[in-house]
Amino acid sequence: MTAYQPRTEEMHFVLSRVLNAPAHLQALPAFAEVDGDLMQQVLDEAGKFVGEVVAPLNRAGDEIGAQWQDGQVTMPPGFRAAYQSFWQAGWPALSARTEDGGQGLPSVLEAMLYEILSGANHGWTMGPGILHGAYECIKHHASQELKDIYLRKLATGEWLSTMCLTEPHAGSDLGLARTKALPLADGRYALSGTKIFISSGDHDLTDNIVHLVLARLPDAPPGPKGLSLFLVPKFYPDGSRSQVHCDRIEEKMGLHGSPTCVMRFDGAVSHIIGEPGKGLNAMFLMMNSARLHVALQGIGLLDAAWQKADAYANERRQMRAPGQGKSAAEADLIALHPAMRRILDTQRAWIDAGRVLAYRTALELDLIAHGPDASTQAAAQRWCALVTPVMKAVFTHQAFHGGSDCLQVFGGHGYVREWGVEQNVRDARVAMIYEGTNEIQAIDLLVRKILPDGAQGLNALLDTVQAELTDLRHLPAATLERIARLRDITSSILQVGSQDVALPYRVADDYLRALALVLLDWAWLRIEASLDDEVPEVDQRWRLPARALRHWVLPEFDMRCQMITTQLQAD
Repeated sequence: MTAYQPRTEEMHFVLSRVLNAPAHLQALPAFAEVDGDLMQQVLDEAGKFVGEVVAPLNRAGDEIGAQWQDGQVTMPPGFRAAYQSFWQAGWPALSARTEDGGQGLPSVLEAMLYEILSGANHGWTMGPGILHGAYECIKHHASQELKDIYLRKLATGEWLSTMCLTEPHAGSDLGLARTKALPLADGRYALSGTKIFISSGDHDLTDNIVHLVLARLPDAPPGPKGLSLFLVPKFYPDGSRSQVHCDRIEEKMGLHGSPTCVMRFDGAVSHIIGEPGKGLNAMFLMMNSARLHVALQGIGLLDAAWQKADAYANERRQMRAPGQGKSAAEADLIALHPAMRRILDTQRAWIDAGRVLAYRTALELDLIAHGPDASTQAAAQRWCALVTPVMKAVFTHQAFHGGSDCLQVFGGHGYVREWGVEQNVRDARVAMIYEGTNEIQAIDLLVRKILPDGAQGLNALLDTVQAELTDLRHLPAATLERIARLRDITSSILQVGSQDVALPYRVADDYLRALALVLLDWAWLRIEASLDDEVPEVDQRWRLPARALRHWVLPEFDMRCQMITTQLQAD
């Protein structure tokens, strides 16, 4: 089995050469001392830790998995020791504020860390996966009393957190949640109810777990506006244990190293976070951060599958590849066969474009927090609001379907456990479901974010994309045609959708894919403009994926537009 190894030099190329991140960040006072050398050093050390400590645990995490007995969850061998080393080395605290025990580094470094963690060991990474979102939620919404107890512990990763939303009868429709919060005489609340699909609801990675729970007060109105957010730890500050119980862990298709728990709250004493009835407002601060991290999971998992397939294709010998001379010593490597090159180069194109989009979005998050003026922050907020659901949907989709293509490179060997690529496919499937299914992402994009303002935000985003491309040496006419066509189709959806309210829901998936392809094109044009043609490896490493994008990815745009047009013209 080929073990995943972070390729930090390629990641840093995207960060520094394609996005020019060091210069943009140093223009912000908060990051004036964060130069390219520092970012490279952090990334290299992260890659070393992930490759040497976390990646080797992946196989045991899948085969042994998390174990439940008598309400207690034990993690796979090596998981706790690796996590203790992880938080003590300061990795969870990369982007947390220095006053909270963090390092105050840019969000993009945290994003890159979680990409390689997911590629190395998705199950292990689920433990700290929502940690930063929980930290931000408490920092911005909790009382000072709660901050004093929990903020530093979460900022440093000494304690981990959960996000308890889903109930057996309430999945995507959180407004149906029934978990109750009864006021107590001392100002606290007693939580009662059951939550399901709770990642890392119980484990032995840390000495305490902080649960953030959506629940309903007795006088709350029905629906989502009646939900409030509460904090209840596994252990209180005095050492006593709360009435929070893990009733079982789910048996899953994949992701065996992460315990997916059924959690029962049996009058668990808790504190409210934020205002009554404003629970979703506080929780969405976690969910938006989590959705970016899920997109990064997709990129990391696809890269892991690609690494295995690429290594196998460059070792496996079969019949002579078409077009190879008889004297070629390695003409029978399957990596030279056009069918295999199509798979490998296409997945490489998705991975590289994904990094450009994900790292750019993480940079925009820093502009939201530290931008010099309101207009800069508003533009950054617009980018994140529109691009995040696109990334979550398309890169989790590609992690599974592209990972399956990578399995195809192995032939029958890919279907057996020996090579490890089948685990990548199984582990990747859930990312299309959690943190809002991909269908929900499409609806969120079109129905909730583009249509309500008459597509002004979408057109402003396209203006930004187009403006950033006009300075390039070579701008294909097809790129501008796609942008113009997307604008026209958006206008048509606005017009027809005013009469047919179901139309936007029917075309949402196709619309999200169309916008994604425009963004993929933008990302690869940025990459190509950053290449040095004098470097001998440039054709093999970068030009081939760029060609694959043009031949086998971007043509989907016309298909998606035609599918939308068919709906627009339907009776």
